[in-house]
Amino acid sequence: MRHLLILLALSTAASSCRRADSASPPATERERDSVIGASQLPGAKGVQGALRASDSADARRAREDSAGQN
Repeated sequence: MRHLLILLALSTAASSCRRADSASPPATERERDSVIGASQLPGAKGVQGALRASDSADARRAREDSAGQN
């Protein structure tokens, strides 16, 4: 029984040791929304529409900003 507990403790410790740099960076809100929009979940079309509206607003702001720099 003692050997089993030691083995269990060692395997738990070994599996919990993970390199921090091997983890992928967290997804941005935009990336998460894009995944939801591409899914078959209820409301996914609404998420896609919101992303398009956001893209449109960003493009408009960029045009307005560049127009004022002349």
